[in-house]
Amino acid sequence: MDLMSAQRVYLDHAATTPVRSEVREAMLPYLSEQFGNPSSLHEEGTLAREAIESARESIRRACSAPRHDLVFTSGGTESNNGALLGAVLAARSRGAARPHVVTTAVEHSSVLDAMSFIEAIGGCADIVGVDGEGRVDPGRIREAITPETAIVSVQAANNEVGTLQPVREIARETRRRGVPLHVDAVQLLGKMPLRVDELGADLVTISAHKVEGPKGVAGLFISKAMRIERWMRGGGQERGLRGGTENVVGIIGFARAVDLAAADLERGAMSAAEKLRDAIRSAIEDLFPDARVNTPASGALPTILSVSFPGIEGESLVKLLDLLGVSVSTGSACNAGARKPSHVLESMGRSAREIRGSLRASLGRTSTEEEAGLFIERLREAVERLSALAPPVVGITGNPYQGG
Repeated sequence: MDLMSAQRVYLDHAATTPVRSEVREAMLPYLSEQFGNPSSLHEEGTLAREAIESARESIRRACSAPRHDLVFTSGGTESNNGALLGAVLAARSRGAARPHVVTTAVEHSSVLDAMSFIEAIGGCADIVGVDGEGRVDPGRIREAITPETAIVSVQAANNEVGTLQPVREIARETRRRGVPLHVDAVQLLGKMPLRVDELGADLVTISAHKVEGPKGVAGLFISKAMRIERWMRGGGQERGLRGGTENVVGIIGFARAVDLAAADLERGAMSAAEKLRDAIRSAIEDLFPDARVNTPASGALPTILSVSFPGIEGESLVKLLDLLGVSVSTGSACNAGARKPSHVLESMGRSAREIRGSLRASLGRTSTEEEAGLFIERLREAVERLSALAPPVVGITGNPYQGG
């Protein structure tokens, strides 16, 4: 195929999304005439402060969070770290000798890496395993809770395979024990309805750039009954928890993106993406009988599809697909340069060959049937090329992708 003229297909929306035109338009005034520092007392500062507070309330409404405050951060990683460290430091201030944290083996690296830091400062952690679909048993969370548990942290939806966690059931267990619950809802936002007050969580992480908003801005919902320690020293911004001048332009874009995503969900925008995902899944299963789909057939996000091609290096497959005009990933973008096996697939019991040959395609609001068809066509070409360089371990049939 002519690589120079090939239409590019972007299927890595779980890593990041393009900034929506309406979001850019909302941000533009705050890149020029509305430039004030929201901590300043003059008119320019007051206008910036009012814009931030309006954006804060807009996001709280869109996410049904009347009983939660919203603190703006620099990203989902900071929100996750802030929730965990803030809860651990608060437990220590109350006299806990060794604050304890419970989480799962498939969490984002910003949660799992925080466990190591918490242990380094005198805390301890239990990391609960999952089943073959990447789902945790709420009973195992209950069993891991101790009198010293400062917080439980569970993602709403997995960023690599799309598995949905039983958050409400876990929340019932944590409430019974009087333990705060943190939910990483970064991947859920904009893909399925997020009603914070119905989750039963005390802290909830969301991020702008997963919903066609700008990078570098995110949020942490904090229950008004929850008390955590500040995790960033400096000024008294963001309820005194997160010092530093707020990213005004990013916050404005964040609010607009969340409003638009909520409206899209009400119109059923993700149902089209789900149909495309299911069509791609079916085509892959027909074309590659030896491939293994890692994303559960049910109880998963409508936009993520993880597949393993045993005997083919996933990184080579992703790079060749890029040359063929398709953007996908092997898993989490945050771990893309680490050259470490997927801890998610390891926890799900996948073999080393399956983990090495994994690929994640993630769709978005703008994904089309034409793009899905091009992806399957180019995936077949890529697998054929790579199979020719090694023993033919991945079977390929002649079934073409059929959209619809």
